[in-house]
Amino acid sequence: MMLALKKRAFLLGSLRVIFYNNMPTKFFTNSEDNTLVKKFEGVFTYNPNIQYFDALVGYFRASGYFRIRPFLDKVPKIRILVGINVDKLIANAQNEGTEFIKNHEKTKEKFIQKIQDDIEKANYNKEIENGILQFIEDLVEKKIEVKAHPDKNIHAKVYIFRPEPFNEHTPAQVITGSSNLTDAGLGGGNQYNYEFNVQLTDFDDVEFAKVEFEKLWEKAIDILPVDIQLVKKETYLNEDITPFELYIKLLTEYFGNNIDYDPDSIGDLPQNFKKLSYQIDAVNEGFNMLLKHNGFVLADVVGLGKTVIATMVAKKFLLQNGKNRTKILVVYPPAVEKNWKNTFKHFNIDKYTKFITNGSLHKILDGHQDYWNKEEYDLIIVDEAHKFRNHTTGVFQNLQLICKSPRTTKGLIDGLQKKVILVTATPLNNKPDDIFYQIQMFQDARQSTLPITNLTSFFAPLMEQYKTLKRFDELDVNKLREIYGKIRKNIIEPITIRRTRTDLESIKEYKADLDEQDIKFPKVEPPKKIEYVMDEKLNQLFHRTVFYLTDEDKLRYARYQAIAGLKQEIQDKYYENAETVSKSLAFIMKTQLIKRLESSFYAFKKSLVNFQIATNRMIDMFESDGGKGKVFIAPDSNVNKLLDKGWSEEDIEKEIERLSEENPKNQTFKADDFDPDFFEALKKDSKLLKELVAAWGAIDYDPKLEIFLKKLKTQFLNKKTNLEGKLVIFSESKDTVDYLQQAFEKEGRKDLLVISAKNRKKLYDTIVANFDANYELEKQVDNYHIIITTEVLAEGVNLHRSNVIIHYDTPWNSTRLMQRIGRVNRIGTKANAIYNYVFYPSAQGDSQIQLNKTAFMKIQAFHTAFGEDNQVYSKNEILDEVKLFNKEAIREEEDERLKYLYLLRNFRRENKAWFNKIKKLPLKSRTGRNSANIKKPELQNGTVAFLKTDKKFEFYLVNSDNQPSEITPIEAFKIFEANQKEKTCKLIENHHEQVAQAMEHFQTVEHKLVQSQVDPEALGGVAQRAKKFLSELVKYPQVSDKQKENIQKIIVLIDIGKYTNLPTDIDRLQKKKVNYKVALVEVDKFAAQYNVDLSNAQKGKKSNVKKPILIISESFE
Repeated sequence: MMLALKKRAFLLGSLRVIFYNNMPTKFFTNSEDNTLVKKFEGVFTYNPNIQYFDALVGYFRASGYFRIRPFLDKVPKIRILVGINVDKLIANAQNEGTEFIKNHEKTKEKFIQKIQDDIEKANYNKEIENGILQFIEDLVEKKIEVKAHPDKNIHAKVYIFRPEPFNEHTPAQVITGSSNLTDAGLGGGNQYNYEFNVQLTDFDDVEFAKVEFEKLWEKAIDILPVDIQLVKKETYLNEDITPFELYIKLLTEYFGNNIDYDPDSIGDLPQNFKKLSYQIDAVNEGFNMLLKHNGFVLADVVGLGKTVIATMVAKKFLLQNGKNRTKILVVYPPAVEKNWKNTFKHFNIDKYTKFITNGSLHKILDGHQDYWNKEEYDLIIVDEAHKFRNHTTGVFQNLQLICKSPRTTKGLIDGLQKKVILVTATPLNNKPDDIFYQIQMFQDARQSTLPITNLTSFFAPLMEQYKTLKRFDELDVNKLREIYGKIRKNIIEPITIRRTRTDLESIKEYKADLDEQDIKFPKVEPPKKIEYVMDEKLNQLFHRTVFYLTDEDKLRYARYQAIAGLKQEIQDKYYENAETVSKSLAFIMKTQLIKRLESSFYAFKKSLVNFQIATNRMIDMFESDGGKGKVFIAPDSNVNKLLDKGWSEEDIEKEIERLSEENPKNQTFKADDFDPDFFEALKKDSKLLKELVAAWGAIDYDPKLEIFLKKLKTQFLNKKTNLEGKLVIFSESKDTVDYLQQAFEKEGRKDLLVISAKNRKKLYDTIVANFDANYELEKQVDNYHIIITTEVLAEGVNLHRSNVIIHYDTPWNSTRLMQRIGRVNRIGTKANAIYNYVFYPSAQGDSQIQLNKTAFMKIQAFHTAFGEDNQVYSKNEILDEVKLFNKEAIREEEDERLKYLYLLRNFRRENKAWFNKIKKLPLKSRTGRNSANIKKPELQNGTVAFLKTDKKFEFYLVNSDNQPSEITPIEAFKIFEANQKEKTCKLIENHHEQVAQAMEHFQTVEHKLVQSQVDPEALGGVAQRAKKFLSELVKYPQVSDKQKENIQKIIVLIDIGKYTNLPTDIDRLQKKKVNYKVALVEVDKFAAQYNVDLSNAQKGKKSNVKKPILIISESFE
């Protein structure tokens, strides 16, 4: 029989004969072009008389039908008999106590669901969509019938092509094998299955297949046609989705779990604490961030209760993780110790908590008996977290070792990674580096949980751009905003909670909470500038002084560049980068002098004299012993202070010898160890300083102080604006504070408090009793009306019985101004307005050190990255060259997302059934809108799309020229926004093409990002050198197995960027060029320091560019 079949076999039309080892065969496997869909094409093309197409398949997918539909136009009868997962359905039926034979509806349901799933998973393009619609039309017209057998688990795959009539004389065919009627089974698309099929044309074979098919068909149950329009409505093809419903769907997908508002999720609150909706939102959102990203930044503006919010998050974590399995650490500046301990005690979670100040973190690392081991903590809260922005400091290193060391005891919340809450109203102090290093308390620099997985490669170019901007005299504000806009979108938003007073007053639910407690926020008036005018004599001296301080041919600051003055061979022996370090120190000294000049003439004179004394003392060292004297260089001590205390040269030399045992940079040198030019530079400095000291000594008046004292009487303490007659004065300089104290005392004022780091703790109760509006009313007193202080009172204390604050000088770190104003701009003040007076640098000083520019850059960066609700400092802050000294100039920034979140919550509360229906709308849902009707003509012939992967989402606007551009969530919300009555329109002709443009742009950007992050350069030079050194070290045969294991773990830790300073530590070791034995001893120390034994860190797989999911889209006619 088979021999006869082979003799009679033939292939029709364009169907090719395949040769296997030079022998013809009827088998095909979907390899190359030899696919089942090609066979179908040939059969239908060259057999125009086919009247029946019958398919018996295990699986049927709409995608398979779309693929062959073009060949079926002239085929009047199409029957498909499909297998369902019968075993599973029988099991379900038995569980329900029914027989499968009675469960036809479930069989139908299952199949229809498969059809819907197939439609949802199909690529979003016009061709496929037309195929889907054609499939639906074929079902409605009954061109196609689909049945399933109720009691046979069909695995066969048979396709029968026959004419009518069908007999031995009419050509017919049957294809059988392994291919299901799916896109992959047919060999269509980019991915296809390897199949094994055979084509038979003998009448007996086709007849046998036909008869068997008819038997099965007779007993099968109808699945389709059904009311297919209902199926259509359940997919994105639904044409009845309104713009309003799509708008709600958008918000639902964007906000996710944050829609839920559960006031009970934080447990019971202590007496006198009220459940405020904005705090509950922050707790729930923050807790979700803890779980997803291992930490978050709580950056609500000053005065909104960050301590209480962080405490509530801690309590929720405690309840979720298990009380007996949770240990908490709170890190804070000494000034706020009482506040944290009292709040935790009120919430009854202090027994699970250890409290420690910033400067005492080493005690935990040293195993101090008052603290648990660093591995035992589960949650760490860091107050004033911006103090840890500098990764080169010891406190940063200590905190990161505590935060990043793995948990030894897991609670109910899984994972070895500790959870971290960074609490600060000013997370950005200076530059992009601030954010980069702070978030490394809970994020790995090269394997983060954020949309940007490699933070190192993301931040590196932005840091460089920021440095470049600072070099120009004219600040490019737009470029600055662009830098921080990228940081805000990709880094800050996913892990930051920040709400301003504007948010609280603009959200109805938040406002209701404030009204219920009778809380009102004072209005912060625009900054008021105070400038002073110098007479001709003083102006000339000021100009000459700045010239002497800054010109390269004048003061050389040689006293502070001593190590660069050493002869080269001696430099190389004791110091690295002597030239760079010296120049840096000289620049700091130069800057400090000019800042002192701007602060007060008194402070400047004092600093100038100290500089003169230090320079002359070094000259004396050179000239002693007949020009062969001893010169002391001791970075770990202060030689001038030792001399002031009366130490002899012998005592100082012994002290430096002691220090040099710990740090060889502390040394005693001889005069001839220095280049002759250095001594000449010292003498030149001494001469210029003598001239300046004499000139300033002749100045016995101070126009800045004079205008200050005048304004004190006429403006600062004016009862019309100063409600309680209280005044807070800040200066960066302790000398200026002393100077102002003397001036007040000369004026006969005794109601003056002067606070410094030395007396702050001692006078804390006095400060609170006189200046804290939240202090118990019966304990408030009025013994003091004026407080003068340095930055020591810029945090951790309420001073809001005063509503007037004066900045006598401009802080170099201008975000301190925000902290200062936060002392008086707090809940509980009686005042309706806060007045903020700023002494601006004079033209001469500003032109040299660019105080205004530096302050402007820092504030602008902060506004862009985080959003701030009050203006603090700048003359032309925020965007344009706008004078801010008028009421209209105040700009309050708010988190507009909150408005949309509450709109969604309210809609759900009032329309629960409708909300649930919208929430279930399938992905890829879309609608058309009329741009003229909604008064947005700029959107005409354009499309907006919401795309998403598991790590990020993007909104795109594609214009009428098919050009895609990313837009912000708020911009997208405003475009999608619609009222309930708006009707849907037809999609524009190029809707699908525009969506494709958006998706292509998304993938292009992602591809570039992935490439930049996997390049070796993404590690950074230091990390690359460290890895290379370790890779060579491990090759020595003397390295133990344990050391090899630890070295491999250290390499992984470097790869993922777990510890910021680990690569630097290894790189320093390799630079020392020590032998391998010494190197291994040092590496063993690093392994212990960085908890390598406990590390289970693994380097993630190389990222691939993921195709985004289309969430929703809409087009505009």
